[in-house]
Amino acid sequence: MATGFERQSHDDCATPRPPGLPESTLELSPAATEPVHFRDVGRLRRAGTKLAWGCAWCIRTMFGIASLILLLALLAAIPLINFFVLGYLLDVEGRVARSGRLRDAFPLIDLAPRLGSIALGFWLWLWPLRLLSNVATDAAIIAPGGNAAMAMNLLRQAAAIGVAAHLCLALARGGGLGCFFRPIKNARWLAAQWRSGAYWEHAERHVRDFVRALRIRHHLWLGVRGFAGAMCWLVVPTALLASSDKTEGASIIVTVIGGVLLVIVLSWVPFLQAHFAAENRFAAHFQLRAVRQLYKNAPFSWLFTLLITLTLALPMYFFKIALPPQDAMWLETLVFIVMIYPVKVATGWAYHRAAVREKRAFFGFRWLSRLVMAPLLVLFVFLLFFTQFIGEHGKGVLFEHHVFLLPAPF
Repeated sequence: MATGFERQSHDDCATPRPPGLPESTLELSPAATEPVHFRDVGRLRRAGTKLAWGCAWCIRTMFGIASLILLLALLAAIPLINFFVLGYLLDVEGRVARSGRLRDAFPLIDLAPRLGSIALGFWLWLWPLRLLSNVATDAAIIAPGGNAAMAMNLLRQAAAIGVAAHLCLALARGGGLGCFFRPIKNARWLAAQWRSGAYWEHAERHVRDFVRALRIRHHLWLGVRGFAGAMCWLVVPTALLASSDKTEGASIIVTVIGGVLLVIVLSWVPFLQAHFAAENRFAAHFQLRAVRQLYKNAPFSWLFTLLITLTLALPMYFFKIALPPQDAMWLETLVFIVMIYPVKVATGWAYHRAAVREKRAFFGFRWLSRLVMAPLLVLFVFLLFFTQFIGEHGKGVLFEHHVFLLPAPF
């Protein structure tokens, strides 16, 4: 039992309560009594979770962009199908021209990771089959008709059947990268779907949505019209530039006239094509007055875009000095896609910047931009003229104009 002195000492040491303040307000909340290090751990855990999700998003986005570029390179190596690739690039240009946002430059970015995972999964599972096929071939060469050769042949056939069934199941389950490494789970999933009776309806709906998201008809038709519109501007000056085999007499005059016309045409074709991509009308290819008015709003943006276009267009001609075989042509088109993609994005951005501005730029800036453009275009056409002597296609190289026509070395 505490004495009075002890109680008095305890009361004296206690924190005095201000008069009129309820006693309940002096009670500390649970958050205030929680140790500081526990709250720091919670903050660190939440920050770590956000960082992990951010890193995962960045990795998925980069994988999707790489898969998209690789897919476009493979399609660009196929004749006629490359019109789809041109249409996709024009669609990118048109989206950026209308919105001005960089995220609109990758309309298939949601589908690209799935396509990349399917391609990677197929490649990983077909690689062991190639090795096993080589071993079976060697065994047949060393001992034709022997037991080892027959056993390896049966093993190769069984492995091919098993891998084919596994790849079909992985595709049926969605084609995610994880689906290619869990064959048992794929088989259980298919059995469950088969018992439910809704597999075919489910698969048909997802395949239909996937194909619809690719917009194959839209991109193909956009590419055909974009090719035709640009060719209408480029074919005459290019034909004049390539018409002569001599560098003297009247023939050189025709070549010079073609070069001058090509300089003029190249100063407007990138933005006429951007105008077509933004409006999605074939007649927009020939609305030069509207494009000239837009140029007056942002001359330096257009000068910057033209500099990027010429800088990235010229190296593509040097990659055609010796073309690879047809089955390896995608390596060449990969370079073309990597160089053309930023050109389309930059051109769309310059077009949008000119379209949203209501006030014209100072006339001195406009003429300064023209004075800088002219020698750049002259130098480009001068170097372009000599590519016919080093390219594998000869004079046909001059007509290809990869930045505006097909993104392929033919």
